[in-house]
Amino acid sequence: MQFTRRRQPDALVWSQAVARWWGVLTLVSLINIAVWFALYRTLNEPQAGTIGGNAGIGVMLALCAAYVFGCAFRSLLPRADVQRICLFDTWLSSVMVGRSVATVAEICFAVQWAIILHRLGVMTGAQITVSAALIIVPLILIAEAFSWYAVLTKKYWANAVENSIWAAAFFIVGLALFRLIPEFEGAVRGVLLIAVLGIAFYLAFLATVDVPMYVKRWREETARGTKPLHPLEGLRDVNRRWVVTRDISEWREEIPWMSLYFSAAVWASLALCVVFALERELPRYRTAPVAEWSAQTPSDRGASERGERAMRADRPSR
Repeated sequence: MQFTRRRQPDALVWSQAVARWWGVLTLVSLINIAVWFALYRTLNEPQAGTIGGNAGIGVMLALCAAYVFGCAFRSLLPRADVQRICLFDTWLSSVMVGRSVATVAEICFAVQWAIILHRLGVMTGAQITVSAALIIVPLILIAEAFSWYAVLTKKYWANAVENSIWAAAFFIVGLALFRLIPEFEGAVRGVLLIAVLGIAFYLAFLATVDVPMYVKRWREETARGTKPLHPLEGLRDVNRRWVVTRDISEWREEIPWMSLYFSAAVWASLALCVVFALERELPRYRTAPVAEWSAQTPSDRGASERGERAMRADRPSR
């Protein structure tokens, strides 16, 4: 297989802005990896009575690892898929490799959210939260399909649709978390509020920066009459072509979303592991009288219900 590896003029000359940005991304990624290893040692602790005793934490940590290490890989070797640009001349910078890593990482991230929402929804009896848990992964799978279509055909409108689906998915997540706020008090309520505000900021960014950027590019491509690639032609292209450039003008529009994606989104993935591990502590923060009900075993709840029905049956009718 022959590769088309093209360097733009002065491609090896680093723009100071790009160099600083890449340096920050690399540093943040190394810190995120260190945090993941610290969580792995802490949350996987097998000793009785520790938070590591929570069944299933290994699965959650594995899902988180896919996202943390996937984002670290994409931070060390940044690339813009549709433009086929990258910072380093290596086959690891090919769009096929990078997009495949991104797809696995993003699906794992969505599964993390689904697990957390489902467990919290079942714990509180919040049906909207349980329903959100069932919806988010299918939505992200559809978004990934549009992402691949955009990459293969170089049609920016598909990127706009992809990010719009991400917005819809996390709007649903935000509603699911907002529904849980009355169910908890204290620190847990504070964490839920922070999560909802974080999602609101993410949605605002998508609506005002990310999606409009792709719509603008789509209109510009249409005005120029640029011919899109056939998907099969695009499949060959993503394997063989990458353009090395370190010019800030080529990366300026990519820097905002990549910076947030490879930092704040990774922190959210790490935080979900902590929430999962601390699940057994959450009933202490439930609002009364729901907290009393949740503290009972299923058999206790059934006995209480039967007792209440018997008392109502014994009451004289008026």
